[in-house]
Amino acid sequence: MSFSQYKRVLLKLSGDILKGNEKSGIDFNLVGRIAEEIKRVSSSGIEVCIVVGGGNLFRGSEAEKIGYDRIIADNMGMLSTVINAMAIQNALENTGIQSRVMSAIGIQELVEPFIRRRAIRHLEKKRVVVFAAGTGNPYFTTDTAAALRATQVSADIILKGTKVDGVYDRDPKLDTEAIRFGEIDYMKVISQGLKVMDLTAITFCQDNKIPICVFDLTEEGNLWRVISGEKIGTMVKEIQE
Repeated sequence: MSFSQYKRVLLKLSGDILKGNEKSGIDFNLVGRIAEEIKRVSSSGIEVCIVVGGGNLFRGSEAEKIGYDRIIADNMGMLSTVINAMAIQNALENTGIQSRVMSAIGIQELVEPFIRRRAIRHLEKKRVVVFAAGTGNPYFTTDTAAALRATQVSADIILKGTKVDGVYDRDPKLDTEAIRFGEIDYMKVISQGLKVMDLTAITFCQDNKIPICVFDLTEEGNLWRVISGEKIGTMVKEIQE
């Protein structure tokens, strides 16, 4: 898709991105810089929604390994995404962009509940909507939440901001000869076990024909480059052989 073809995009932010170079927590300077990039996109007229993870604050899968009940651990992880979402909202509003946090679990005193029609209305009013608490259910990742929300609000694409510049055939940190894909079909991602999103999310995107662009969000200006149609990162989509 070219720049003019995007009407509504969903940006997937992992908790890992938000901690910057720290071991845990929130790098508020980095969140502020990302908010400025989102402002540029939103100010251009493109509707932006965000799904945020919570691994920088609490990772349910890790807690389970040391004996936490899986459901309790996942619930704690969902709460951590709400904290991240509120941080992003504050950073966005510091730039002058109106935003709303919508949670899949009820915390009405702090954020709005997720209601699909209300979310779409916020987007139509050019408010940035931050979706928190994943799907609201244990056992489902925020990748799956991103695929679900993108479908529910009819987003044109999922932009997955990461710390690497795309999808490789093997881990580029371990193998300097790893090859980066410019584009790749959903089925090849699944068959080769590539770590783009979890299997449920990839399958959901394939079924609903939602392309995914995986790119390096740590490099300043990359979000705009992706929106503008520059060939950076890796595009995951249906490819006709």
